[in-house]
Amino acid sequence: MRLVDHPRDAIDLRTTPVHLGLGSRAKPVEGFAWSPEVLRAYSDAVAADGAEGRMVMIFDGEGPGDHEESHPAGDELVVCLSGSVTVTREVDGVPERVPLGPGEATVNPAGVWHVVDMEGPSSLLSVTAALGTDHRPRTDTRPRADARATGRAGTPSPEEAP
Repeated sequence: MRLVDHPRDAIDLRTTPVHLGLGSRAKPVEGFAWSPEVLRAYSDAVAADGAEGRMVMIFDGEGPGDHEESHPAGDELVVCLSGSVTVTREVDGVPERVPLGPGEATVNPAGVWHVVDMEGPSSLLSVTAALGTDHRPRTDTRPRADARATGRAGTPSPEEAP
């Protein structure tokens, strides 16, 4: 894993996230993988950016998300690029569902647990605080009946993402 200054070629955000850091710097993360070793190396490489660092990545998938996550260091922007997704946040112990279609976005506030469900083949773009993301298993592994009825439903887990 390495951060690249001034890439010359196109970047596939599905396989190569871009780190947005201090000084308005944008650096592709070559050799990125959802493994503990690479995540640790990435965290070490961007640590100087602190809470201001952001990871930008596209996720493709379908079905219910299998984990929940929280970003204590900052807000996360989630943009639906194609298909439809539902972001479910836990706000004061109550689920808050936000259905998104192409071009629509939502912001997950810092520290709020959330999960993303994808109905059919879907794509989303996330801009995520790079520091200290937490994951936990999803307690409800199937989309809720009201989510299925509206035609909305998952992002891959960090282990499954491209």
